[in-house]
Amino acid sequence: MSSTDLVIRPAALLTERAARTILSWLESQDVSDGGCWSHDVSTIQRFSGPFNGPGGMRGSAELLGSVHIVWETYTVTIFRAKVTPAGEAAGFTVEGLCDEVLAAAGLTLASCPRADLAPAPASDPFRQP
Repeated sequence: MSSTDLVIRPAALLTERAARTILSWLESQDVSDGGCWSHDVSTIQRFSGPFNGPGGMRGSAELLGSVHIVWETYTVTIFRAKVTPAGEAAGFTVEGLCDEVLAAAGLTLASCPRADLAPAPASDPFRQP
């Protein structure tokens, strides 16, 4: 079974308030404290359970999926999400994974504002093909 990887187009945007609400929720659900989530500045990861290995290592917890983000000054952009084969076997979808994170701020992937996509720049008329 292969993993499911989705580039979110147009990218979903979170306000600073929503992002901070989600960050606070993620900290309360951290894998090192009995939860199922791990996060850093670019990725939010869902595991099958808390880290139970020696010295706080992963142990038997399996990675189920990841949400890839970019922190900007006043927003967070969600641009990609991935569900691993273990996540698929557990019934996760990309939308479901994102929705589980976003629910902390009362959002879903479908209800998030989206980035404006600018048209591609015109080709250079002086460039030789």
